[in-house]
Amino acid sequence: MSEVYSHYYKVRRVLWITLGWNLLVAVAKITYGYMTSSLSMAADGFHSLFDGTSNLVALIGIWAASHPPDDTHHYGHRKFETFAAVGIAILLFVTCYNILRSSFTRLSDPTPPEVTPISFIIMGLTLAVNYFVMRYEQRKGREYENNLLLADSEHTRSDILASCSVLISLIAVKLNYPVLDPIAALFIAVLIGRVGIQILLESSKVLSDYSVLEPKILRELAMKVDGVEECHQIRTRGSSNHIYIDLHIHVPPEMTTLKAHEVAHRVEATIKDQFPEVVDIVVHVEPHIPNLEND
Repeated sequence: MSEVYSHYYKVRRVLWITLGWNLLVAVAKITYGYMTSSLSMAADGFHSLFDGTSNLVALIGIWAASHPPDDTHHYGHRKFETFAAVGIAILLFVTCYNILRSSFTRLSDPTPPEVTPISFIIMGLTLAVNYFVMRYEQRKGREYENNLLLADSEHTRSDILASCSVLISLIAVKLNYPVLDPIAALFIAVLIGRVGIQILLESSKVLSDYSVLEPKILRELAMKVDGVEECHQIRTRGSSNHIYIDLHIHVPPEMTTLKAHEVAHRVEATIKDQFPEVVDIVVHVEPHIPNLEND
């Protein structure tokens, strides 16, 4: 279990670091966005704020997921990590709705925002911070094979695109095209909604026990083990870095129980060598009777 705790400790450290940067960026954008009546900058600030909120939700999910199996959760608590991702998606949808409502209000009653050199400085600096956070989370997500960090890095990527649209809208306002400010906010809302949908789709795969590995590949690995005559009824579930497998193997009917047990262990070891992300394999052993059709 120490490896599991070590993994979650590293993930939590990454989330705390990104939380601090996201809150700093959000405060800068929201404060100056309201001071200058820039709807797109304020919307982008709320986008960054929910980046920070999603970090908090992720931290809670990681804390819950790190608990070992117990009497009521025999398979552990890993799905709490997925529930946290769903929570992030819901927060994104709420943000999307609020920005859309504000954008349509501004389009019906235009109020030109004030654009100053400080506006460009704030957006430029926050854009640089967002890029750093995205690359950092992306790198650590791949290093730790953690879907939550990768999902959060995609959220930050959308923040970068949103910031670019804000910069464009600020330039447009400076050129006397203030209508592009709420239009840029609409674009940001679409980006936020899109990220929320992507996270929800990925989370639903884990919660619905979507197949993770190709059964054909697993069958080929099992059939390479001496003593395995047939392999079928292969099922997989879990997340990309935490996979559970059930499969049936056929062994010669004259094989002893001890020998069949050893074969099952070799099948398990062979698959885990090829796929280290597999944490548990249940191998059902059956006598091989060629004349009978497999179930």
